[in-house]
Amino acid sequence: MPADARADLDEVALSGLAAEAAADAVDPPPMEQTTAARRDLDRVALAAMASTLRAALVGSGPTAARRSAEEVADRLGAAPRHRWLVRRWLAALASEGLLDRNPAGAYARLRPVPDAPSLADACAGLGYPAELARFFAAANEQLPRLVRDEVLVQELLFPDGGFTTAETAYRRNLVNRYLNAAVRTVLQHTAARPLRVLELGAGVGGTTVDVVPALNGTDVDYLFTDVSTFFLTAARERFAGHPWMRFALLDMNAEPSRGGLADGTAYDVILAANVLHNAHHVGDVLRRLHGAVTDGGLLVFIESCREHHQLLTSMHFLMSPRPGQPAAGERDRRAGEDRIFLTAAEWRTELRAAGLRPLFTLPPPDHPLSVLEQQLFVARRDPPATGPR
Repeated sequence: MPADARADLDEVALSGLAAEAAADAVDPPPMEQTTAARRDLDRVALAAMASTLRAALVGSGPTAARRSAEEVADRLGAAPRHRWLVRRWLAALASEGLLDRNPAGAYARLRPVPDAPSLADACAGLGYPAELARFFAAANEQLPRLVRDEVLVQELLFPDGGFTTAETAYRRNLVNRYLNAAVRTVLQHTAARPLRVLELGAGVGGTTVDVVPALNGTDVDYLFTDVSTFFLTAARERFAGHPWMRFALLDMNAEPSRGGLADGTAYDVILAANVLHNAHHVGDVLRRLHGAVTDGGLLVFIESCREHHQLLTSMHFLMSPRPGQPAAGERDRRAGEDRIFLTAAEWRTELRAAGLRPLFTLPPPDHPLSVLEQQLFVARRDPPATGPR
């Protein structure tokens, strides 16, 4: 059998093993339930947006004053770095038929969100633990203060410096259990030994904690990285029983001299869970990762591929840049669009442009968890083609 045919067969087998492990890890509700619950959660967020914006959009009927997004942000007292979120809220309400927008981009006549459901019920329908529902509720309640920067979303996500709420968001829910099981299987079946793994933006270790135990007893060098010493300190304590793990500051957006990936580094697997959307320029970051993964090595990453409304009232406050810092997507195809996530099709296009061949994604479109639009992507850096001698 030709070598390339063997490689294709291996990729099919790897995809099948990952899908099987993911399916075994969870017992999701039927598609109809997850679809309805996802829509309910969106409606809860729309109601929170409308409640926050109402005072800035006073008036109804044909004589209601129209206001631009900047005027609305001014009336809210929105911090400059969060004004992109105000624009997204206005656009979301308009897209749902709850707010009028004229061709010049001015808004008026905000209508109530009909029959906003229970947040707890919507979260339960998606398999989200009660802790995550409480976080969403707190963010919705604090929305006026969050947008004015009087409260930081980190205070809600890491209450008293604890990781319980953040772990719920990044790990202890159905979709992340599904995706983490698939990631774990991919790494277990990567043939390279010693296995050199780089995890980018590992944060609270929501994926790490499911992957690392499965690598015990194998020849592995695992580099856990983040841009924050807060997360590194916690990780050193949490994973102290794994002597083959190393820890370092690393900024995927930075040049090597400023804490970025150094030239000539080589890893068999680069793992990135919910972090690549932070790229200032996705194409530039993927090209750097191509240069850091070995021939035949894998880029394995988890990404959301749609900005659901609830994210716009909670987690996306984390994406507002600090003063003087570039915003995510500021220099790539997302520039000027006030969006964070790429679609699955856009990710595949960017991967190919960077010289990385997409192998597979999970979950498949007919899976109940697909409505959440969080995807695992597995891509390979193919060895250079060699001609006949």
